Amino acid sequence: MERILSLQDVRFTYTPDDPDGRHAVDGVSFDMHAGEWIAVVGHNGSGKSTLARLMIGLLFPQEGTVGLFGDTLTEDNLWEKRSQMGMVFQNPDNQFVGATVQDDVAFALENNGIPFEEMTLRVQNALKQVKMDTFLDHEPQHLSGGQKQRVAIAGALALRPRLLILDEATSMLDPQGREEVIRVILDLREKTGLSVISITHDLEEALLADRVVVMNGGRKFAEGTPQEVFLKGEALTELGLDLPFAMRLSALLGEQGIGTEPGTMTERKLVEQLWTLRSNR
Repeated sequence: MERILSLQDVRFTYTPDDPDGRHAVDGVSFDMHAGEWIAVVGHNGSGKSTLARLMIGLLFPQEGTVGLFGDTLTEDNLWEKRSQMGMVFQNPDNQFVGATVQDDVAFALENNGIPFEEMTLRVQNALKQVKMDTFLDHEPQHLSGGQKQRVAIAGALALRPRLLILDEATSMLDPQGREEVIRVILDLREKTGLSVISITHDLEEALLADRVVVMNGGRKFAEGTPQEVFLKGEALTELGLDLPFAMRLSALLGEQGIGTEPGTMTERKLVEQLWTLRSNR
């Protein structure tokens, strides 16, 4: 598969003149291929948000390289590479600039000189993809949190990115809003094969990814499938991360002599096991 992102021994510190300054990102390497969903998880201060800024060229590493779409990211090709990426941040209110939903989604397209007729089609298609096409003339500030993030995703999708980066995009949402956004991402991946990187502390969200990268103290602590990473159990909780709810409940049931499968990660799988145990009694 095509490699669209590559980090090679990347290091970055916010205090380069301090010989004892701690690296916010310290020797991180991993690759991403087209169509993948990678979740980058870690507690506050682990380096995951700095990593996101390095990926999109808001920061450049002092050591190592960031590769995007086959080329090393530099100041010379920054805008060309960034035009192939979409970014959705934690607080959707900070991203709105238009008076209406359609004005907001069209903003970046106007800046890129997209002709009006094509721009109109892109706006309508992007809003339809996130199921917000009936809100064209609504004012963004009157939308719910989940609706606002869906509009922010539409703004990114209208640019037709090859890579979508979500930086804590669900952290400020209530459970319903979080479910709305995750459902949109899953649907887009299924229909378009969109590549996604989600920077998150929500391990339930990370369960949906193809691969998980765990950050701690600026370093890559672990990398693998959700199953491989979350089976580390106590090692993750010692970093200040919660295990998925189904894993915690499965462990508690085991302490009570109810034998579910070790490492059960989803509530659906856990319910199926409990029904099987009940039926076999």
